[in-house]
Amino acid sequence: MSRPTPLQVDDDELALLTDLYQLTMTQAYWKEAMHEVATFSLFFRRLPPQRRFMLACGQQHAAEVASRLRFTDGALARLASVDHFESGFLDWLANWRFEGDIWTLPEGTPVFANEPLLEVDAPIAQAQLLESLVMNLVQLETVLASKAVRIVMAAGGRPVVDFGMRRMHGVDAAVRGVRAYRTAGLAGTSNVLGGLRHDLALNGTMAHSYVLAHDSEREAFRDFARYYPDTTLLVDTHDTLAGVRLAIELMRDAPELRIGAIRLDSGDLGELAKGARALLDEAGHEDIRIVASSGLDEQAIEALLADGAPIDAFGVGTQMGVAADAPVIDLSYKLVEYAGTPRVKHSTGKINLPGRKQVFRRRDATGHFRGDIIAGRDEAIEAATPLLMPSVKGGRPVPEAMALADTARERVARALTRLPATLRRLDHGESGYPVALSAALQRRVARD
Repeated sequence: MSRPTPLQVDDDELALLTDLYQLTMTQAYWKEAMHEVATFSLFFRRLPPQRRFMLACGQQHAAEVASRLRFTDGALARLASVDHFESGFLDWLANWRFEGDIWTLPEGTPVFANEPLLEVDAPIAQAQLLESLVMNLVQLETVLASKAVRIVMAAGGRPVVDFGMRRMHGVDAAVRGVRAYRTAGLAGTSNVLGGLRHDLALNGTMAHSYVLAHDSEREAFRDFARYYPDTTLLVDTHDTLAGVRLAIELMRDAPELRIGAIRLDSGDLGELAKGARALLDEAGHEDIRIVASSGLDEQAIEALLADGAPIDAFGVGTQMGVAADAPVIDLSYKLVEYAGTPRVKHSTGKINLPGRKQVFRRRDATGHFRGDIIAGRDEAIEAATPLLMPSVKGGRPVPEAMALADTARERVARALTRLPATLRRLDHGESGYPVALSAALQRRVARD
């Protein structure tokens, strides 16, 4: 067997991508013959202060991965070398399969505190083993999609391109992040593998090193424009507005050269964009776009556009790639029912909602979101739409449900037109979006 690359987890290793205590608990369930059906719920208790909603992303991907999880001979051999597991338990793991149901929100669904992104119904030893893997998959993509969608909102319809690969936290985050960016509505990525794997357009310009490697900026611009018609030229290696003038002179002297855009990557981006636009328009190049980058986030983009900066597109890297202002959510995967009995954790500040649940979204006559109700899964709420749906049944993916992951980008675009105006604000503050418990769930919480 060839050695896996850092960009994949080999089949022999996938089931080992867990915390030790998941396996030791599973062995204890096996020893105690605890095989009744359990329900685990994946949710977060509070929004980060910098977020008015989160964009649920990765949960359908996690459900699909869970459906094909296996303990191969190679994985079992490696576990046998760990001084924790009995041979009989390892023999039992050889036949381990996920045979339960997984209910998920469709990817790209705006989600709020205490609302399940995902619920798992399965024999407890099956559901328990999914915890660490599922949380990892959903945590990363939800965090990145939630940051990216704020940047998309700030850009106000102008294209946003991902430039963040180089400073992201590992290659897995860089590649899977592109999936989240596509869901959030980004126009493209500079990450070749990520873009090809997740069907997001590849975009890029040039680096300052290309300009510096030539004897003159003019020579660098001329050669690159010859090789790549309609390219974007990076004009700030030396003096930004001088670089714009140089590009204009080059097009005057060589009319066959086609330049699609210039990129500003340093200095006062707003003032430079205004100066560059004036120079380009005066020379008759109203069609040449201005792209801005350099440490941008949603607040910086919002401020630039509010000041009238004539910027046509944005390249965003580090701030989005590490979700710098809110890099983690308080994600939990908790047992809420076992053997038909609701279960509640009463730890201070960490109480969970018992039983199997459903999230209902209410809309007004125009389709705008009015508020959510968290209810028992068997409840029906009048004039509200249930959001959780089975993505895996009996251990097998549900094709029509899984197909919704492919339309996540369109779902997000629609949702952004239906969110209350307070949720589209980019400043910090409470969302004000009403999320209530059904009367039946309130009684259950009080009873349990």
